[in-house]
Amino acid sequence: MTMSEPAVSWSLEQLPGADTARVVTIGKFDGVHIGHREVIAELSRIAPQAEVTVVTFDRHPKALLTPDASPLPLVSTPQKVEFLGGAGATRVAVIPFTREFADLSPEDFARSVLADGLGATAVLVGGDFRYGHLGAGDVDTLRDEGKSLGFSVHTVADVVHDKGERISSTRIRRLLDDGDVAGAAQLLGRYHQLRSAVVQGHQRGRELGYPTANLDNPPEGFIPRDGVYATWVDVDGVSYQAATSIGVNPTFGDVAQRMVESHLFDFDGVLYGSRVTVHFVEFIRAMNKFPDAQSLADQMAADATQIKVILSR
Repeated sequence: MTMSEPAVSWSLEQLPGADTARVVTIGKFDGVHIGHREVIAELSRIAPQAEVTVVTFDRHPKALLTPDASPLPLVSTPQKVEFLGGAGATRVAVIPFTREFADLSPEDFARSVLADGLGATAVLVGGDFRYGHLGAGDVDTLRDEGKSLGFSVHTVADVVHDKGERISSTRIRRLLDDGDVAGAAQLLGRYHQLRSAVVQGHQRGRELGYPTANLDNPPEGFIPRDGVYATWVDVDGVSYQAATSIGVNPTFGDVAQRMVESHLFDFDGVLYGSRVTVHFVEFIRAMNKFPDAQSLADQMAADATQIKVILSR
């Protein structure tokens, strides 16, 4: 098993039990940004011989507890598992955040998940960590549980960016809402990405000389602000320079749903049905309404020239 392919448990029932020593951290890990990566690196430093294990959830807890206030995820659950593996986790436990799970007492959580479920010898959490029904448990109660259940408890400080701001999924989401994909990439430690299957669209791009791969809705990942972006698109293990647009194509005015579509430079083939990954490098311009199709085609040519320069740096 490679570092990017962690062992995965998809339910409490699938937890492996106390069959080996594990060092464990717990959290939402939305986006698996550079702060999250530092937490996983710290796990290895705490217990170099233990299995590095991340406990996370299949949805944001607010999706169950306060749905109207629940943020859209930066990544899908499968993406999150892959990124956690790439960050060094050798095991990921994805727990469905159900009402039954939310109602577990702190004591039941510590015993069923950490001790009996994973055989934790050490647990790493943030200083403001809360767990159990209504967040009744905190770092102090977890330490008390650890004394009786056989694990130590360690805390980790927030990771801050060079501007002194805390790195958070909320901040990254705000950058993507502003179209600042370059700023988001700095905090993620990689380009933000969307992933989906290619479906047939209106084929207007082909008519304009710029055929596009239309991503099926909804794609995996948080969709940035409407506009045109410099991107890389992965197809069957090969990366292509591409112009990617997000929006409803206001020039023609007959698309009701936001679409993500990419024109791959130097690609000659059929993409329908393929799963592609779009990596967002830089925002180029807002989505504008043009007076006619030729004006749009001229702008697309200018976009392509600018994007090729950016991606060739």
